[in-house]
Amino acid sequence: AWVAPPLLRPSAGSPNTTPESEGSGGFPTAGSYHANAPPMTTARLAALHRSLGIAADYGAARHLRPFREADADRLILVGHDPTEGKPVRLAPRAAAAWRRMRAAAAADRITLLPLSGFRSVRRQTLLIRRKLAAGRPLDDILRYVAAPGFSEHHTGRAIDIGTPEDVSVEESFARTAAFRWLRRRAGAFGFTMTYPRRNAHGIGYEPWHWCWRPETTRGPA
Repeated sequence: AWVAPPLLRPSAGSPNTTPESEGSGGFPTAGSYHANAPPMTTARLAALHRSLGIAADYGAARHLRPFREADADRLILVGHDPTEGKPVRLAPRAAAAWRRMRAAAAADRITLLPLSGFRSVRRQTLLIRRKLAAGRPLDDILRYVAAPGFSEHHTGRAIDIGTPEDVSVEESFARTAAFRWLRRRAGAFGFTMTYPRRNAHGIGYEPWHWCWRPETTRGPA
């Protein structure tokens, strides 16, 4: 039987506000939960999934692993969503890598816009509940939204990217010059596209979703 790796909660007695761990070889190792957040144990996550109707074998079936939330107090503001003005925050080293990448793109006359960064388990749950309330089937929702606890956005390392001509968070982003630049250059800054076409996770093509994985950095920036 699949057993969730111990990424959701430090062991009993461990402090809940330990600094974020961003070692190059340990992705995903985003730090602890926010000090004021309830402990998200494997058992709590399983109960949350049951309440949403998500199968117990979701992780195993999708080849996904659960992620621990980054420490919200240590997140860095990297911009605002251009459509709603919501703040976009990333883990410190991911934020630094994003700023370097955005500056390199600007030097090539490409504008990269941050659309979404850190997202809590609670926020992920609300997104799914709202879609369910609107009558959208759960299987369809989970083709585009990872189950709570399984989103890379929890780590503060994932960022949804747009450009002035396309902030839609749709496949149309793949037709922009910004996306073509990312395909060529993002790897030099440690960013990779998590969900290409026909990925093993059963999640739809997301050309806008990139995640900072320092151990995958390749080529000169």
